[in-house]
Amino acid sequence: MNFEKLVLKTRSYRRFEQGTAVIREDLERLVNLARLTASAANRQPLKYLLFNSAEDCNSIFPSVMWAGYLTQWDGPAEGERPSAYIIIVGDTMITKQFGVDPGIAAQTIMLGATERGLGGCMIASFKKEEIREFTRLSERYEILLVLALGKPVERVTLESVKDDNIKYWRDEQGVHHVPKRSLGDIVLNYKEL
Repeated sequence: MNFEKLVLKTRSYRRFEQGTAVIREDLERLVNLARLTASAANRQPLKYLLFNSAEDCNSIFPSVMWAGYLTQWDGPAEGERPSAYIIIVGDTMITKQFGVDPGIAAQTIMLGATERGLGGCMIASFKKEEIREFTRLSERYEILLVLALGKPVERVTLESVKDDNIKYWRDEQGVHHVPKRSLGDIVLNYKEL
Protein backbone atom coordinates (compact mmCIF):
# COMPACT_ATOMS: atom_id res chain seq x y z
CA MET A 1 0.00 0.00 0.00
CA ASN A 2 1.48 3.39 -0.91
CA PHE A 3 1.75 6.03 1.79
CA GLU A 4 -1.17 8.18 0.61
CA LYS A 5 -3.50 5.15 0.66
CA LEU A 6 -2.17 4.18 4.08
CA VAL A 7 -2.97 7.66 5.44
CA LEU A 8 -6.44 7.63 3.87
CA LYS A 9 -7.17 4.21 5.38
CA THR A 10 -5.89 5.19 8.83
CA ARG A 11 -9.08 6.51 10.41
CA SER A 12 -10.38 6.67 13.98
CA TYR A 13 -12.22 3.38 14.36
CA ARG A 14 -14.41 2.89 17.42
CA ARG A 15 -16.01 -0.49 16.71
CA PHE A 16 -14.02 -3.70 16.39
CA GLU A 17 -14.26 -7.48 16.10
CA GLN A 18 -13.77 -7.94 19.83
CA GLY A 19 -13.13 -11.67 19.43
CA THR A 20 -10.20 -11.11 17.05
CA ALA A 21 -7.07 -11.06 19.18
CA VAL A 22 -4.19 -8.65 18.78
CA ILE A 23 -1.09 -10.56 19.81
CA ARG A 24 1.50 -9.02 22.10
CA GLU A 25 4.21 -9.30 19.44
CA ASP A 26 2.15 -7.04 17.15
CA LEU A 27 1.76 -4.49 19.94
CA GLU A 28 5.51 -4.60 20.53
CA ARG A 29 6.18 -4.12 16.79
CA LEU A 30 3.90 -1.06 16.79
CA VAL A 31 5.67 0.43 19.81
CA ASN A 32 9.01 -0.29 18.17
CA LEU A 33 7.91 1.86 15.21
CA ALA A 34 7.12 4.68 17.64
CA ARG A 35 10.47 4.17 19.38
CA LEU A 36 12.24 4.94 16.10
CA THR A 37 10.46 8.26 15.44
CA ALA A 38 11.60 11.78 16.24
CA SER A 39 11.64 13.00 19.83
CA ALA A 40 12.21 16.60 20.99
CA ALA A 41 15.89 17.02 21.92
CA ASN A 42 16.04 13.21 21.46
CA ARG A 43 14.93 12.84 25.10
CA GLN A 44 12.71 9.81 24.34
CA PRO A 45 10.56 10.25 27.46
CA LEU A 46 7.63 8.10 26.33
CA LYS A 47 6.87 4.67 27.79
CA TYR A 48 4.11 2.28 26.79
CA LEU A 49 1.74 -0.05 28.65
CA LEU A 50 0.46 -2.91 26.48
CA PHE A 51 -2.82 -4.75 27.08
CA ASN A 52 -4.36 -7.53 25.00
CA SER A 53 -6.13 -9.84 27.43
CA ALA A 54 -9.92 -9.72 27.56
CA GLU A 55 -9.75 -9.17 31.32
CA ASP A 56 -7.44 -6.15 31.03
CA CYS A 57 -9.39 -4.66 28.12
CA ASN A 58 -12.64 -5.01 30.08
CA SER A 59 -11.00 -3.18 33.00
CA ILE A 60 -9.77 -0.29 30.84
CA PHE A 61 -12.94 0.12 28.75
CA PRO A 62 -15.11 1.96 31.37
CA SER A 63 -12.36 4.55 31.90
CA VAL A 64 -12.40 5.72 28.26
CA MET A 65 -14.67 8.34 26.66
CA TRP A 66 -15.48 7.31 23.11
CA ALA A 67 -16.94 9.98 20.83
CA GLY A 68 -17.73 13.48 22.07
CA TYR A 69 -19.88 14.44 19.10
CA LEU A 70 -21.98 11.26 19.29
CA THR A 71 -23.81 12.32 22.44
CA GLN A 72 -26.35 9.46 22.31
CA TRP A 73 -23.65 6.78 22.03
CA ASP A 74 -21.92 5.32 25.08
CA GLY A 75 -19.17 3.62 23.12
CA PRO A 76 -18.84 0.25 21.46
CA ALA A 77 -21.26 -2.46 22.53
CA GLU A 78 -20.12 -5.79 23.90
CA GLY A 79 -18.67 -7.72 20.95
CA GLU A 80 -17.44 -4.50 19.26
CA ARG A 81 -14.96 -3.35 21.87
CA PRO A 82 -11.19 -3.11 21.37
CA SER A 83 -9.17 -6.27 21.81
CA ALA A 84 -6.03 -4.33 22.77
CA TYR A 85 -4.90 -1.04 24.23
CA ILE A 86 -1.62 0.82 24.27
CA ILE A 87 -1.37 3.50 26.94
CA ILE A 88 1.27 6.13 26.25
CA VAL A 89 2.83 7.70 29.33
CA GLY A 90 5.52 10.29 29.84
CA ASP A 91 8.40 9.69 32.22
CA THR A 92 8.63 12.88 34.30
CA MET A 93 12.10 11.87 35.51
CA ILE A 94 13.29 12.53 31.95
CA THR A 95 11.24 15.68 31.28
CA LYS A 96 8.01 17.32 32.34
CA GLN A 97 7.34 18.71 28.85
CA PHE A 98 6.32 16.06 26.32
CA GLY A 99 5.44 18.45 23.48
CA VAL A 100 4.44 16.75 20.26
CA ASP A 101 6.15 13.43 21.03
CA PRO A 102 2.89 11.64 22.01
CA GLY A 103 1.20 12.72 18.76
CA ILE A 104 4.11 11.58 16.62
CA ALA A 105 4.25 8.24 18.42
CA ALA A 106 0.48 7.69 18.34
CA GLN A 107 0.11 8.45 14.63
CA THR A 108 3.06 6.19 13.84
CA ILE A 109 1.41 3.38 15.81
CA MET A 110 -1.91 3.94 14.01
CA LEU A 111 -0.25 3.90 10.58
CA GLY A 112 1.54 0.69 11.53
CA ALA A 113 -1.70 -0.83 12.80
CA THR A 114 -3.46 -0.03 9.53
CA GLU A 115 -0.63 -1.57 7.54
CA ARG A 116 -1.15 -4.77 9.58
CA GLY A 117 -4.90 -4.88 8.95
CA LEU A 118 -5.81 -3.40 12.31
CA GLY A 119 -7.35 -0.09 13.25
CA GLY A 120 -7.65 2.08 16.27
CA CYS A 121 -8.58 5.29 17.94
CA MET A 122 -6.37 7.78 19.79
CA ILE A 123 -8.20 8.81 22.93
CA ALA A 124 -7.23 11.81 25.04
CA SER A 125 -10.43 11.86 27.10
CA PHE A 126 -10.24 9.26 29.85
CA LYS A 127 -10.39 8.88 33.62
CA LYS A 128 -6.73 9.20 34.54
CA GLU A 129 -7.06 8.19 38.16
CA GLU A 130 -9.02 5.04 37.31
CA ILE A 131 -6.38 4.03 34.80
CA ARG A 132 -3.59 4.88 37.23
CA GLU A 133 -5.22 2.75 39.91
CA PHE A 134 -5.81 -0.20 37.56
CA THR A 135 -2.26 -0.13 36.19
CA ARG A 136 -0.68 0.69 39.57
CA LEU A 137 1.28 3.35 37.72
CA SER A 138 3.41 5.57 39.94
CA GLU A 139 3.10 9.35 39.91
CA ARG A 140 6.42 9.41 38.06
CA TYR A 141 4.49 8.71 34.85
CA GLU A 142 1.99 11.09 33.30
CA ILE A 143 -0.77 9.32 31.36
CA LEU A 144 -0.90 11.04 27.97
CA LEU A 145 -2.97 8.99 25.51
CA VAL A 146 -4.94 5.76 25.32
CA LEU A 147 -4.86 3.93 21.99
CA ALA A 148 -7.71 1.48 21.45
CA LEU A 149 -6.84 -1.21 18.88
CA GLY A 150 -8.44 -4.11 17.10
CA LYS A 151 -9.80 -5.33 13.79
CA PRO A 152 -12.25 -2.60 12.69
CA VAL A 153 -15.82 -3.47 11.79
CA GLU A 154 -17.10 -0.03 10.92
CA ARG A 155 -16.91 1.95 7.73
CA VAL A 156 -15.49 5.47 8.00
CA THR A 157 -15.89 7.89 5.13
CA LEU A 158 -14.41 11.33 4.58
CA GLU A 159 -16.46 14.20 3.21
CA SER A 160 -16.09 17.93 2.72
CA VAL A 161 -16.86 20.36 5.54
CA LYS A 162 -20.16 22.15 4.93
CA ASP A 163 -21.11 25.40 6.68
CA ASP A 164 -17.93 25.14 8.78
CA ASN A 165 -19.41 22.10 10.62
CA ILE A 166 -16.56 19.74 11.50
CA LYS A 167 -18.59 17.39 13.75
CA TYR A 168 -18.40 13.72 12.76
CA TRP A 169 -21.64 11.74 12.69
CA ARG A 170 -23.16 8.33 11.92
CA ASP A 171 -25.90 7.64 9.41
CA GLU A 172 -28.74 5.11 9.73
CA GLN A 173 -26.52 2.32 8.35
CA GLY A 174 -23.86 3.02 10.99
CA VAL A 175 -21.39 4.56 8.54
CA HIS A 176 -19.16 7.04 10.36
CA HIS A 177 -18.84 10.35 8.42
CA VAL A 178 -15.86 12.63 9.07
CA PRO A 179 -15.89 16.13 7.53
CA LYS A 180 -12.48 17.42 6.42
CA ARG A 181 -11.57 20.95 5.40
CA SER A 182 -10.37 21.36 1.82
CA LEU A 183 -6.71 21.84 0.97
CA GLY A 184 -7.54 25.36 -0.21
CA ASP A 185 -9.01 26.15 3.21
CA ILE A 186 -5.90 25.17 5.12
CA VAL A 187 -3.02 26.38 2.94
CA LEU A 188 -2.38 30.05 3.65
CA ASN A 189 -0.67 32.44 1.27
CA TYR A 190 1.49 34.61 3.47
CA LYS A 191 1.40 37.41 0.87
CA GLU A 192 -2.38 37.68 1.29
CA LEU A 193 -2.50 37.66 5.11
